[in-house]
Amino acid sequence: MPNMIAFLSYVTITTFTPGPNNIMSMSNATRYGFRKSIFFNFGILAGFTIVMALCAFFSATLLNFLPSIKLFMTYIGASYIFWLAWKTYKSVYNSETDTTRPTNTFKAGFLLQFVNPKVILYGITTLSTFVLPNYTGISIIGAFSFSLALFAFVSTCCWALFGSIFHNLLTEHEKMINTILALLLVYCAVSLFL
Repeated sequence: MPNMIAFLSYVTITTFTPGPNNIMSMSNATRYGFRKSIFFNFGILAGFTIVMALCAFFSATLLNFLPSIKLFMTYIGASYIFWLAWKTYKSVYNSETDTTRPTNTFKAGFLLQFVNPKVILYGITTLSTFVLPNYTGISIIGAFSFSLALFAFVSTCCWALFGSIFHNLLTEHEKMINTILALLLVYCAVSLFL
């Protein structure tokens, strides 16, 4: 059995700290409202579940090849996060005047998981460190994978709720908030190389 305190601490800190999922969830809820952005969060849940299952299934193989693919995945993930930062910086909270393609879709949340190195490395680390050394059954590993995805869903919904509740305040200070969120995303991308 894994050290549950260490496991829960790691999962909570990693899941609730700013990252592309949380920042985009908050940004979408601020722009479109909580209800109109929930599909993005469901996309995160679906994509996160699949990524966790893949991480669990291929963990041993990926850990052997991680040094050779980590740099490639880092560049792809960082490029996508930089693009998200640019879109966030340029976004307009009043969706009636926003002519850019919406980012609050199921597809956007789903696809984000497959280019988000934080999620992939989180899955590999969490599953290979806390789960796979202690459990071997497919059903229990699947349950852990889904639980991790569900925990991430709760996190993104909390960030989205924050964005929705403080919509008026965030809209009033739109440029400053967009700049801060974009800089947080840039930090996420740059920290991949540190």
